[in-house]
Amino acid sequence: MTAGTRQAALCLAALGVLAFFGLAHQSPPGLPAGAEAAGPTTTITTAVTSSTSPASSEAADTTTTTSRPASTTTAAPRAVEIVVYPSSASASVTLTPADGEPISGGSPLAVTATGPIQAEVGAEGYRTEMTTVEADFAGTFEVFLDPPDQLVDRRVVWTTGAAPKQVAFTPDASELWVTLLGGPGLEVYDPGSGEMLAAIDLPEAGSVEVIFDSAGTTAWVSQMETASVYEIDVATRQIRRTLNTGGSWTKVVLLDPNEERLWASNWVSNDVSEFDLATGEMVRRIPTVTTPRGLATDPDGSRLYVTGYDSGDIQVIDLTTGEGTVIADTGGAMRHLVADPSSNLIYASDMALDQIFAIDTTTDTVASIADTDRLPNTVDISPDGQVLAVSNRGRNNPETYYLPGPQWGSVLLIDTTTGEILDAIVGGNQPTGLDLSADGTLLAFSDFLDNRVTVLSVPSTSDLRAGDGGRADSYRNELEK
Repeated sequence: MTAGTRQAALCLAALGVLAFFGLAHQSPPGLPAGAEAAGPTTTITTAVTSSTSPASSEAADTTTTTSRPASTTTAAPRAVEIVVYPSSASASVTLTPADGEPISGGSPLAVTATGPIQAEVGAEGYRTEMTTVEADFAGTFEVFLDPPDQLVDRRVVWTTGAAPKQVAFTPDASELWVTLLGGPGLEVYDPGSGEMLAAIDLPEAGSVEVIFDSAGTTAWVSQMETASVYEIDVATRQIRRTLNTGGSWTKVVLLDPNEERLWASNWVSNDVSEFDLATGEMVRRIPTVTTPRGLATDPDGSRLYVTGYDSGDIQVIDLTTGEGTVIADTGGAMRHLVADPSSNLIYASDMALDQIFAIDTTTDTVASIADTDRLPNTVDISPDGQVLAVSNRGRNNPETYYLPGPQWGSVLLIDTTTGEILDAIVGGNQPTGLDLSADGTLLAFSDFLDNRVTVLSVPSTSDLRAGDGGRADSYRNELEK
């Protein structure tokens, strides 16, 4: 059996295991007990965290946020209940209705009011949060508190369909598309509220990766089982055409800088399919290293970089001749690539070595620039090229990585100049998909085995660098379950 065939068998087995177990298990710290249940149930939150801070830590700094949850048509007066996560006996809530007197108590705390409600929520060891519950919201309003040393601010958390593999903001960040490896297609959400806007069914099976054109009018979604890429109209959610790769087990898709060509990596057939987007025709299939996955181009789009997962290869392909050269062989498991829009650098994650590598496309030299947590997955880069976001799955379950492991995963923000951690977030079971919005102010990631997506607001690069590492010195104490 070839390495590619083994990988295909593993992926098929994964889908079977995911379907059998339904991805149901304990919730990470700081999340409600039912947060991992399958199905598109929306959880509306402000300033969210999925980790707990040491009980002895003192609350510090107040974050003021105004959130408008998914609207609910209600008749005045309406009842609102505030629930605080992580659950804490020390949680304190003060609610001030616009039409009434303040009331205070623990969590949960309910009030009946006709207008907006100002909420001040805190707990020992967490940052105090100020938020507004708008007049058209009724029901349970969940507030997740952040540790005082965390620089990023979790805004919304919600439950998705089965096995969210990738997340991607539209260019204007008005929508977040979530591919479902274990579902019938993909889902579209409002990243500000977590409200599901659409569910897009695909023929045959679920989806792997999704990308958009710069105008945000067209999406391309890959599907492994059929080796297909679906071109979808973003406005209508309709499939315009299907691009058949001719390969096997299609994974990552990439547009060339001029958005005239599209490439798709084929994990099992060990090649990359190239399409002319004007005609929709496949131009050629280019042989690659074994188990190709990550794709990126140099700035002018004349050369294509490909990662090989089985041996930790990085290959560069001359797109004029189709000839490829291996420029690095780490012996690890190269997974994902992202090109820095501000320089000639491309960054790669190596899941076996727990490292981030930088590729200089002017010299094709490759160097390790940072260590990560266990099993780094997806990487994305800030618009200024100074901050790299990395999702890390955490240590695998000793029986199979299709089941939750002994660690929570994490998301790291790494300074690309120094390799130092600027901030860290404790995630759930296998953080996998990850995306920064085009302006770098929002970060979304998926917890693959929890059927969950989190959206956070991200400070500026200067604020991150001035933040003394955020949670870099404390978060690792919370990774072990």
